[in-house]
Formats: sequence, C-alpha cells, structure tokens
Amino acid sequence: MGDCRGDRLRACCFITILVMLLVCCCTNGEDPYRFYTWNVTYGDIYPLGVKQQVILINGQFPGPQIETVTNENLIINVFNSLDQPFLISWNGVQQRRNSWQDGVYGTNCPIPPGRNFTYTLQVKDQIGSYFYFPSLALHKAAGGYGGFRILSRSVVPVPFPPPAADYTILAGDWYNKNHNDLKAILDSGHDLPFPDGLIINGRGANGYTFTVDQGKTYRFRISNVGITTSINFRIQGHKLLLVEVEGTHTLQNTYDSLDIHLGQSLSVLVTADQPARDYYIVASTRFTSQVLATTAILHYSNSAAAVSGPPPGGPTTQIDWSLEQARSIRLNLTASAARPNPQGSYHYGLVKTTRTIGLASSAAVINGKQRYAVNGVSFIPADTPLKLADYFKISGVFSLGSIPDAPTGGGAYLKTSVMAADYRGYVEIVFENPEDTVQSWHIDGYSFFVVGMDRGQWTPASRLGYNLRDAIARCTVQVYPKSWSAVYIALDNVGMWNVRSENWVRQYLGQQFYLRIFSTANSWRDEYPIPRNALVCGQALGRRKPNENL
Repeated sequence: MGDCRGDRLRACCFITILVMLLVCCCTNGEDPYRFYTWNVTYGDIYPLGVKQQVILINGQFPGPQIETVTNENLIINVFNSLDQPFLISWNGVQQRRNSWQDGVYGTNCPIPPGRNFTYTLQVKDQIGSYFYFPSLALHKAAGGYGGFRILSRSVVPVPFPPPAADYTILAGDWYNKNHNDLKAILDSGHDLPFPDGLIINGRGANGYTFTVDQGKTYRFRISNVGITTSINFRIQGHKLLLVEVEGTHTLQNTYDSLDIHLGQSLSVLVTADQPARDYYIVASTRFTSQVLATTAILHYSNSAAAVSGPPPGGPTTQIDWSLEQARSIRLNLTASAARPNPQGSYHYGLVKTTRTIGLASSAAVINGKQRYAVNGVSFIPADTPLKLADYFKISGVFSLGSIPDAPTGGGAYLKTSVMAADYRGYVEIVFENPEDTVQSWHIDGYSFFVVGMDRGQWTPASRLGYNLRDAIARCTVQVYPKSWSAVYIALDNVGMWNVRSENWVRQYLGQQFYLRIFSTANSWRDEYPIPRNALVCGQALGRRKPNENL
C-alpha cells in the first residue's frame, strides 16, 4: 500500500484500510446467530381432559417456537432432564452438508439422561413452515414438539403482502396412554389401538384461541404432528388461500378445507371478512372408519357472539377428492423462494434421471410379531449410529446394498438397511402402496418434486402423465391406498439420511431405511467434518475425533 507518510497520506491509508475491512466483513462475514437453551422435562397436563405425563421443553407444550431467517445459524443447547435417552430432529430442515445435526438415531448418539448436547444448525437456502420433534422410541406421542418457521431475507420478495400476524397450528392425533405403555404394546408384537382424540397446540376441543381483527389477513402455518392419522383442516365460514408448502411458494388456490398428511406442513392466508363473532377452527381425521375431530376458536376482536352449534363437517374417507386436491397444489413458477431467482428457473423436468428407485411398503409378521417393511426389509437399529460407524469405518454395523432398490415380492426380514446412492445423481423414486391405508413418506436432508400420483400400480407408462413443469417441491409426500406417488430428487446433499414412514408406529416397527450419499472428495465443500462435541456410543466409544483436542 506504500509509505503512509504525511497527514494526507496517513488519512488516505486509513480510509483505504477501513474500506477494505468493511468490504471483507460484508462479503465474508458469517450469517447471524441465534442462541437457544432448552431443558427437556416431564410434566403433567390434561390434553384431552385426562391427566398424563408429557414431554415439556422449558416447561412448555408445545415447545418454544423457533423463528429464524434464511441462512441464519442456530445454536440450540438441549439439556435432557428425562429418565431416558433423548434426541430432537428437525422435520424438513435440510442440514446442508451436515447430517451430523439431523437428530435421528442413524446419525446421532442419544443425549443421555442428565447430559446435554448442542445442535449447530444453519437454515441454508431455505424458507417455510416446519416443526421439530423427539425422534426416539414413542417420545413423539408424549409431545416434545414445536413449530419451526424460516422467514425470507428482506432482499427476497414474498408473493403476498405481509400478514397482520403469523400463527402456528400443530395438530394431530393423541393417545391418553403414556408413551412407555404405547411402546410396550408395539414391543409385544401388537399394533396400537385407535387414537383417543385430536389436539391443536397441545389442547383439546375449544382449548386454543386465535384473535383476529375484522378486515385483516392472517397467515396460519399448519403441521400434522400426529403419529397415525391424516387430518383435514378448515375454518368455519372462511376460505383458505394456500401460499406455501414446506418451503415452496405455491400457486395461490383457494380451498374450503385442506388435507394434511402425517409429517406435512403448509401455510394459508385467511382474511377475517365475516361478521364479527367467533368461528370454529376444525381438524378431523381422514380415511378412518371412526371420525375424530377437535376445534380451536377464531375470535374476532370485536366479536358479538361465541361459537354455537356443531362445527362444520369435512371430508372423511373420500380418496379421489383428496387425490385431486393434491394434484392441484402446484409450484408458483414466478415467485422467489430462499433466493431472488424465480422458483421456475430450475427446470427439473428437463434433467435426465440417472436411476429409478422403487419403494413398496408392506405389513408382515416376523418372529410372531407385527412388523412393517420397505421392499421386504424391516429396519432394525444397530448398536452404533450409522453415520458414526461410517466415519470411523467400523465394520459389521451395516452394509451398503442391504435393501434392494425395487420391490422383490419375497417375504419380509429384519436388517439394518442402508442404500447407497451417487452424489449429484438425479433420481426418480416411486413410492408404491399396495395396502389399504394411506402412507406418508419423508426424506431427511432433501426437498423433492412430486411429479405424479395415481391409483393402481405404477408402470413405466405412468411417466406419460408426470407433471414436468410446475410440480410442487416438498419433503413429505402421501401415497394413497393401492396407489403410487413419484418424485424427482437431486442428490446434492452428502450425508446419511433417514427415509421413513411418518406413521410413527410403522416407522418404529421397521418402515424406514437410510440413504447414504457419499462424496469421495473428503472436502468441506461437500460435507462438514464431525463436530467436536459429537457424542459417541456403541462401538464408537473410545474412538478419537480428529479435532477433539483443538
């Protein structure tokens, strides 16, 4: 920079250095951080009027809302004050290059009782509505879940005006039995009974109120956090304008009600354009012989009357109605998502697929006990998280290719199933459901394009009906009874990723596996290194992490 002699020259040098520092900070500075400290405990509450023990986070059920902005970093220190090991997973948060933070047993050792673990997440290139939940055993049936919303950066336009308020609704089925009792039923080889009811934000009928001002528009983010049943959501006398599904802005279609399957999340805009009174918010079960329903209250701030009469009814067992609605949910091609460029600028339908994977669900009895399987393989957890076994090269924990990539038609068997897939591959996955119940499938670490779904059996000719222009991108897809759903997915996120049924009974009894996306580069560009604070367990005990003493 030369010799900084003389007052003018020194001033010039100072300004030059200051500008360089500002440029460096602005271009290379880290994205903002948010810090959370959570204490996980038991507590007694009455979700359906019956006292029971639930899982609380900082004394709350549901747990604290996470609200963040695209690309921000989240430091979440979780203290496990339960009497059992515990993990939290982040449904729909992609953990780019970082399956170490996914919070499922295939990637993480459980947090022992009396210990803590600090998750380090970055919500890289994501927006949208999600939730977190406890991933071990049947903890999800005891609560421990909460909302997770990722807002757009200020420089990225959102395709609707800012709402007057942004509300989260966590709805789902609920059992009065303790989660340990539910687990014991499954461990004994039996299926769970029908749920005892539905809850909204941890409460039963009319237990939760959302206040609105007449004439204003509100955003509702709704997630199905139940463990066994799809739901239908509606608000008495009000239309639902769908605007977002799991991080994707949708065509803004208007609905009287919306089906939300297990593990799914979406956002609607609701305008308080009715006479000033209170209205029912309703969630009811779908595709069940017995229909359960629960209600919350939409309360106008100048309300002249409370709710009265029965809540409005909704669809019950109609499959074709739900299928047509699902097909109507499409990508908004001109809207921006996490980045300023339009969602339609990625022409997913023009990319040639490199592989087709067929995944068929099935129910089976193995060793006299009820189990569920994928392509004939019923998953059993190993004694060591698969990600750790892979990292430390511990043999015998799992083997690649332990699940076929197409249904075999043979009998079901137990295995720690892991499927290998090529990094940067572009894959067609066909979920097939030969059973009489609706399925809900989730893939950790990814969003995928739902290019088709239909009744009957999938064949190669089914591709002729694929939507290759504006299919919705999401992370959880339903498969209707005796039907199929097909997705396109770009395998651009290295890691060990859980592919599972969102029906927690089926997941617990084997309807899941892991997809290993591997890069030979061994570079931070493709995957972050093992965290310094990573817990070790099983056969990884005593093994030293490279950066452990840094």
